[in-house]
Formats: sequence, structure tokens, C-alpha cells
Amino acid sequence: MNRSAWMPTKTCAVGRQRGFGLIELMVAMAIGLFLTAGILAIYLNMSLSNAEMAKTNVQIENGRLAIQLLREDLVHAGFWNGFIPEFDDLTLATAPSDYPTAVPTPCFAYLSWSSSSRRIRLGVPVQLYRSLPSSCSTALPNKQANSDVLLVRHAQTCVAGVGNCEVDTPGKLYFQTSQCEGEARYVLADSGFTLHKRDCVTAAEKRKFVNNIYYLRDYAVTAGDGIPTLMQSSFDLMGGNLTQQVAVPMIEGVEAMRFELGVDNISDSGAAVDYSQPVVWANPNIKNSPTNRGDGATDVLCTSATPCDLDGMANSVVIKAYLLVRSLEASPGYSSDKTYSLAGETFGPYSDSFKRHVYMTTVRLSNISGRRETP
Repeated sequence: MNRSAWMPTKTCAVGRQRGFGLIELMVAMAIGLFLTAGILAIYLNMSLSNAEMAKTNVQIENGRLAIQLLREDLVHAGFWNGFIPEFDDLTLATAPSDYPTAVPTPCFAYLSWSSSSRRIRLGVPVQLYRSLPSSCSTALPNKQANSDVLLVRHAQTCVAGVGNCEVDTPGKLYFQTSQCEGEARYVLADSGFTLHKRDCVTAAEKRKFVNNIYYLRDYAVTAGDGIPTLMQSSFDLMGGNLTQQVAVPMIEGVEAMRFELGVDNISDSGAAVDYSQPVVWANPNIKNSPTNRGDGATDVLCTSATPCDLDGMANSVVIKAYLLVRSLEASPGYSSDKTYSLAGETFGPYSDSFKRHVYMTTVRLSNISGRRETP
């Protein structure tokens, strides 16, 4: 019997294999392009945001550093390591003989100083100008027009050659105060330091004479970098000789700078200060209210726009500093119609794409105001 006649026949159904069609492939590519475009847009937005954040951080940091630089110098204005000018010494029984008779010339080299010009420099710890001061064309190169110039004087807060303080360098200018009765009260020179401490045996400390001038560099004519910069010009050795100020860049991005000086020219009795006479006390027995000396508080303000005269500079007890700081790089598509007020003066609006911010600080000149305070 033929088995093939009754055995079932096995059959295999093989399905037809198919790939992506053209339409499916085009749809997949389109979806992929949309996803790629979305990811690219997110990446570009994040990069742009990070770049703008970095610009803002640099701008904020520059503003804070500039304010800190000015504060740290201004807070020491008028510090002479224990020496007090006669006109600010409330214990003096006679009329003071050292009240400044003229505003010191800011940038004269030390070799041209007379004994009287040294004395008045100790009595005028700050000076304020709008235009380039006389004798400063070399010392303050490329000064920006219509920008304030501030000079700050004091003795260095550390002793030359001690700790991290700059070493005692022959030819540099130092200040030495005597505590020994019978000696000269001070020496401001580059040599001849023979003063002593209270025991009249131990040599008195030598501290570097600080004469810092702050101004803004005209970035339009300097190096072509287009970056406004806060400059500091200081007395230092140049070519082996003590000459005029030496300017160095400090903080980039400072575009405008203004100062206000708080002047103490009225006593707590309401009378004007008068340094041509000895101290007059409201009550000679208590001596807590001099009627012809200041009281350490601000009575009037002066600025470079409303010029500070000799009396204003010599009697400054507070300084307000205003800085307009610009980002170092432009922000594409950014525009602003803001105006900025610095010490009563308006800047802007600007038509460029730079972001700006105003920073300000108030510094009490404690070395001057503190001498005038009474119980």
C-alpha cells in the first residue's frame, strides 16, 4: 500500500520580507531633522545664555573690584602713622602754623618739592579734578575727557621690609614719624631717616609714601582695544630715579567715574571753622565742643563739576564714588534707552549693544573725621 496516498502533505507558508519604503524613509529623515534642529536650538540657546551669563559675571566682578580698589585706598587717606597736622590737633593751645596755603601740584617730581610743599601734601590727603591737572600730561597718559581725576595720599599701612610689605628700596620716598621729644616731628624724603620711637633710642618705622592718582583711560586712542579702563598712577622709581607718577591699568570696563567730597567746614556750634586762631572751646573746663573747628560730619558737598577749593579738599571727611561699568563684549541684539546718574550727572542713553551697571560706595575718611570728633 502506498503510504503517500493516505499521509497528509506538510506545507510551509513563508511570509514575504519587506524593507522601508521611500515614503517611510523620507518621514523618518524628516523626524530626525526636526529632532536634530530642536537639539541644536536648545544647545545654541544654552550657549548664548552661558555666554551672556559669563559677560555679566565679568562685568559684576570688574565693578566690585574697582569699588574695592578705591575703598581700600580711600579708607587710609590722611594716615600718617601717628602724626597729626597742627590744624587738626585739638590739644594744640596755639594757632596752627601748618594749614595748607595752596593746593599741591599733583604730579610734580619729588626733586622739585620744597619744604612747604611737603607740608601741605600732608594736609591735603585727597584732591579732585575734572580736567587733566597741570604737570600731569606725562603722568596720566591718554586721560579720558570729561572724567574725574582723584588723588589719594597716605603713608603705607605696613612697615617697609616687614612681613609681606615691599622691601626698603633706596631712592623711593618714605615717611617717618618721631615719638621722641625734641626731634623733628616727621621726615618725608628718600634719605635721612634718623627719627626715633618714644625711648629715643629705637629707630622709628619707615613707611612708603603713597601718592595714587585714579583716572580713566581714553580707550578710543589707546592700543585700539576699545576697552575703557580704570588706571592708577603712583609714585615709583623710573629709570633708577624717583620721578613723576607711573601709570598702570587696573580694572577693565570702567566707562565713567564721578566723586563727591563731603566737606566738614562748620563746627557743632554752627560756626564756621577758623584755623587762624587757637581752638576755642564752648566750655573750657569740659572741652567737648570746639566752636571754630569741624566736628567730623559732612556739612556741604563738592564735586569736580562744582569745583572743590583748597578748603574743601583739606576738610574732606567723606567721599562718595560712582562708577559706570560696561561689559567687555557686546551682546548681539541688545539695546537699551537707560540713562545713568553719577553724582548728579547723567550718562546715556547709549546706542551700542553693551550692557552697563552703576556701582557706588561711600567711604568715611576716619583718619581725618576721627580727629575732629569730641565726646
